[in-house]
Amino acid sequence: MKKLFYFTLILFLSLGSFLPSTAFAHTNNSEGFSNIVVKEKSLDYELKLDLEELGHALNKETDQKELIDHKILQNYINSHIKLYANSEQVEGRVKKTDIEMIKERPFAVINLNYPIEHKPEKLVIEYNMFLDDSDPSHANYATVKLNGKQQEKVLSYESREVEIGKISFLQNVKQFVVLGLEHIFTGYDHILFVISLLIGARTIRHILSLVTAFTIAHSITLALATFDLVQLPSRFVESAIALSIIYVALINIFNKDSKHQPWLAFGFGLIHGFGFAGILSEMRLDSDSLAMSLLSFNIGIEIGQIVIVSLAFPLILWIRRLKYKPIKWVIPSTSAAILAFGLVWFIQRAF
Repeated sequence: MKKLFYFTLILFLSLGSFLPSTAFAHTNNSEGFSNIVVKEKSLDYELKLDLEELGHALNKETDQKELIDHKILQNYINSHIKLYANSEQVEGRVKKTDIEMIKERPFAVINLNYPIEHKPEKLVIEYNMFLDDSDPSHANYATVKLNGKQQEKVLSYESREVEIGKISFLQNVKQFVVLGLEHIFTGYDHILFVISLLIGARTIRHILSLVTAFTIAHSITLALATFDLVQLPSRFVESAIALSIIYVALINIFNKDSKHQPWLAFGFGLIHGFGFAGILSEMRLDSDSLAMSLLSFNIGIEIGQIVIVSLAFPLILWIRRLKYKPIKWVIPSTSAAILAFGLVWFIQRAF
């Protein structure tokens, strides 16, 4: 059936190149059907779309030779249908395609699978198939099943969203604390910046002042960006984060006795806060629990920072106290390596 699906789709596109443009403009009033079932480890989505309208929409994005590739269809659907499981976006994979006659019209039947780590408490679907591309009058009749509940809605140009379920308070807190932890431990640029600050610290009080200044600063800009009060281009933010790593690493290399000041940590912390906000901007956050989500996410980041400081700072102090001469090159070498990473990231992000 896969070959039949693509053969029919390509046939529609081929006929379009010979018929007058008005004959293949678009179907108008095209229909679609969505049936979404949420399981323990996946979302199963059966999507039925008017085949002629689908062919017209795809022809605007690719050529006919590429239509035999599942990825073309998959990328188009993922860019026009957004699914958020507990606020986090998930992407679907096309598993099977077929053709079905509905009301004497051929429909593409596309089965998608959305892998998830655990069954969500809430699901939001943002639907934009054809509505801005080829047929503003398109309507999709959606049915969503989650935790024994069923939500039905007609998705159209004026109403493009369906929502079912609600995230509990504890689940929301846990989710965003874990997300903050994951973000700091996988944000290697943030980790290297914190380590660079530690290299320039001399006492426990000094490191506490640096970490506190950095925390206050990135909390401010994280909140401003999350509440959409201040926004900066992501390329600028990511490039500036790389520059902050370069700057502090250079100080550590060329001025070994330098004592980093809290204002330095605060200034660069403002930039890092916008970087932390990047992951939240990709999520569908509930306005009712936005403040708690932000607070929980920030708590996760701070826990991660405490772990990094607790592990790295004692090690740096221990290395400094060793008398063995080759050991004295460890910290300068580490700063040089951090500088190299910063330079590579800056080049990748700025150009």
